[in-house]
Amino acid sequence: MGAIVETRNGRVEGFAQRGLQVFRGIPFARPPVGPLRFRSPRPPESWAGVREARVFGASAPQRDLPIAGIFPGWDVGRRDEDCLYLNVTTPAADDARRPVLVWIHGGGFTLGSGSQAMYDVAPLVRRGDVVAVAINYRLGPLGFLHLDDLAGEDFGATGNAGIEDQVAALGWVRDNIADFGGDPDNVTVFGESAGGMSVGTLLGTPSAAGLFRRAILQSGAAHNVHTREEGNAIARLVLDALEIAPGDAARLREVSVDQLLEAQDRVVLGSLARGPTLLPFQPVVDGKILPRPPIQAIADGLAADVSVVVGSTRDEWNLFGLMIPGQAELDEGAVLERLEQRVGGEAKRLMEAYRSARGGDLSARDLYFAIETDRIFRMPAVRLAEAQQVHQSLTFQYLFTWESPMGNLRACHGIDIPFVFGKVGEGSFFSRPGPESEALAGHTMGAWLAFARGGCPSHPGIGTWPAYDVGRRATMFLGRECRVVDAPLDEERRAWEGLI
Repeated sequence: MGAIVETRNGRVEGFAQRGLQVFRGIPFARPPVGPLRFRSPRPPESWAGVREARVFGASAPQRDLPIAGIFPGWDVGRRDEDCLYLNVTTPAADDARRPVLVWIHGGGFTLGSGSQAMYDVAPLVRRGDVVAVAINYRLGPLGFLHLDDLAGEDFGATGNAGIEDQVAALGWVRDNIADFGGDPDNVTVFGESAGGMSVGTLLGTPSAAGLFRRAILQSGAAHNVHTREEGNAIARLVLDALEIAPGDAARLREVSVDQLLEAQDRVVLGSLARGPTLLPFQPVVDGKILPRPPIQAIADGLAADVSVVVGSTRDEWNLFGLMIPGQAELDEGAVLERLEQRVGGEAKRLMEAYRSARGGDLSARDLYFAIETDRIFRMPAVRLAEAQQVHQSLTFQYLFTWESPMGNLRACHGIDIPFVFGKVGEGSFFSRPGPESEALAGHTMGAWLAFARGGCPSHPGIGTWPAYDVGRRATMFLGRECRVVDAPLDEERRAWEGLI
């Protein structure tokens, strides 16, 4: 028999797993189905008796990720529109008031789940004596389709339903986590890729204020939002794909999930073809949930009381460059054309700056990958650190430099995941078991746990990790060697001044 915990909505029974107590599939909101589709999350209904919490709740509706067949840790399992569930792992459901870590998964706002095996939080919980929570949220058009302007008030705030789900989950943590052995006053929210972008968005979301004390942003910052105009354009594309007129938007609550996913596919493929819009489904500055761009709200001090660790991997775009057809064969002219789509008249200047910084023999492919890495990931992380350090002295930056053993991936997007979760020995094209990878996993987990416990990621394994400021720009390199580097890749950083 597992531990039984009394939550605000009823009792749940978990199960014991290698010295930990695990609770799966706890609802933090009502199922967002039928008349609640596209609406803000509602509090969960209460239940009588004891609810078994042994099985993961369904993941949000999404397409298959082909790579999941190769690496089972990426599999999201059962999918359903009824997906607003979370999982809690704790050393004990007691009154110890341990630090709490809340994981927000990535996946481009269209993929992923808090139940994916690669995000198993048990190693972090065992190592740090913490409580960890992994959440789901609505994805794709169900979570990020901005219908307010086209479909009327009945669809208000739809462009940020996924962010509202995250806020609701954090509200559940505030109200219930003490009964699972956690401290509701010491919550760290962390995420990678779209999860990191979600954390950056939450830092700029007024309704999330006070729900977490610390934030770790991995390969995602506070820039991935649409304007209302951009959100309207994406919504029109989805409505067109479904052959629904804006005035007939009520039909959106009647179409099947498969039809919505088919419309999503058409919009995503079209965005990839057009170039500049990498993530058609992402948060929207709607004037309601997000009154202004998150980075502006952060710069103005909305998250002044939140300590922050933010960073990226050194070669983020290498993963996407190898996944998206044709990018590895780009020549100089094609690189210039693509960059002009993204940065306009600054493209040639940026290319020249990167060639100067990295050497004139840099291939067109590597040049493009380096610029896209910085445009989409590293520079937004720098901008967030610059904005937050004005208000919060406990602001830290890192660059993950571990290289994949596979080909040209190098220190690509996602390579930090097995190190954060202690999975380097479980089969991955990002790492191989061995003393160096296991040491880096220990150092990375140690830093995340130290930060969650006290607001500073320094620990004996890596030494002192200085706070970030715009004078020194101290950055912790996490790789085969963990060391502090002042103002790394600074010539490239200066090339972006006035941009992003």
